[in-house]
Amino acid sequence: MIGRPSVLVACTLIAAAAPALSQSTDFADPATLDAEVAAFTGAAVGTPGGAREPVDRRLRLARCTAPLQLAWLGRAADMVQVACPTGTGWRIFIPVNSGRGAAAPSSAGQGQIVVEKGQVLTIVVAGRGFSVSQQGEALEDGAIGAWIRIRPEGNREPVRARIETPQRAVIPLG
Repeated sequence: MIGRPSVLVACTLIAAAAPALSQSTDFADPATLDAEVAAFTGAAVGTPGGAREPVDRRLRLARCTAPLQLAWLGRAADMVQVACPTGTGWRIFIPVNSGRGAAAPSSAGQGQIVVEKGQVLTIVVAGRGFSVSQQGEALEDGAIGAWIRIRPEGNREPVRARIETPQRAVIPLG
């Protein structure tokens, strides 16, 4: 039989835990962040072209009430910035595998190869109300929708861009 002091202690513990339990739903789901990054990069976590590792499950980021904003970062586009533009706002940076070695899975299963390694194509950086383009050399094969590495003309550092047509690849900025 439980005495009155024990019941009081149990009720106090339950009352103290209730806000913590309800707050856990106020955080962004790391699995959802992983899925957003995979959709943005065109490759799964841990594969060439995808995030190196899943988002750390210990992160407690406020739930975002607006669509997340994703953008490539770094000279070689080797990182993805994920940002929440609402409320207090937050942003995290996700390192991406380089895609070197075997063909990235983002190319496989998406259809016929339309860009071959060594091919010259137009790279378009497109944002809200603007676009800039220049020529570049494909550093790997890819199909429509695949993200591949491309070396812009006059640069040593490659960038990652999504193939839109056999002659055009895009780097979306928002």
